[in-house]
Amino acid sequence: MEATNSSSVMEFILTTFADLHSFQLWLFTAFFFILIITIAGNLAIITMTFSDSQLQGPMYFFLANLSFVDICMCLVTVPQMLKNLLLDLRGRVILFWGCMAQVYFFLTFANVEDFLLSVMAYDRYLAICDPLHYVMVMNRRLCSQLIVFCWILSTANAILHTALTSRLSYCGSNKINHYLCDMVPLFKLSCSDITINQLVIFTEGSIVVAGPFLFIFSSYVRIIFAILKIRSAKGRRKVFSTCSSHLAVVTFYFGTILFMYFRPSSSYSLTKDRIASVMYTILAPMLNPFIYTLRNKDVQQASRKLFVRIKVPSH
Repeated sequence: MEATNSSSVMEFILTTFADLHSFQLWLFTAFFFILIITIAGNLAIITMTFSDSQLQGPMYFFLANLSFVDICMCLVTVPQMLKNLLLDLRGRVILFWGCMAQVYFFLTFANVEDFLLSVMAYDRYLAICDPLHYVMVMNRRLCSQLIVFCWILSTANAILHTALTSRLSYCGSNKINHYLCDMVPLFKLSCSDITINQLVIFTEGSIVVAGPFLFIFSSYVRIIFAILKIRSAKGRRKVFSTCSSHLAVVTFYFGTILFMYFRPSSSYSLTKDRIASVMYTILAPMLNPFIYTLRNKDVQQASRKLFVRIKVPSH
């Protein structure tokens, strides 16, 4: 049967973890708790930023948006994985257009996170390097415009890559050696010429991923020089603590993405690919709330207040 996209494959089978029969129940339990912790932790961040008067600044507005994106990212990836861990290969079917939808949403949320992290770096740069103009420049209107800009660019990029991926012909195996539909494993199943797809990834994709990373890097170079100009060690530690959490998140997130998508195909390893993918699509959304809470006293105080409000009605 011929589909409109010239593909004879109308469904795919996600085979990752199928070889770990004795560990599938343990993996299901682990990823189920990761899902719960991710949703609870990020919802707590969102609730605190909108309910606590101490967390009304631009930095926390962006943090709340990052938490929302992390929840969306986790919901795109983990439920499908949990379902597959409970089923054999015959039950791990995902329809062709369902697979393309997962590619689209996955790329959208991943790109929004890229841009959000760069916006947060710009916020920290202004706060540390130009504090006198910070309040005037980083106003509510600009913050909202930056968020809208992040979503527009991310959506456009996801539409482009999803359209290019869906036009390929898949006339051989329909088994995706991954836990979600992503471009790289789909390319390996295609019997079409993927030169255009690869070219777009290394040109437009480089701009979308490497662009924010380079912007963040340049922002932190300036931030570090500004911090080094502070004479007292206590002052340097205090200023650096305001951006250390964001720097940790950026290092963890972009490090795995750059390793996964921008390395020579000759160095491809299924095991390394699985680990890198799990780190930035599943572990990063779970860890982000803890990273931001660990070094931020305002968030710690807000979390204690939230815990008290939740606990008091039970007495």
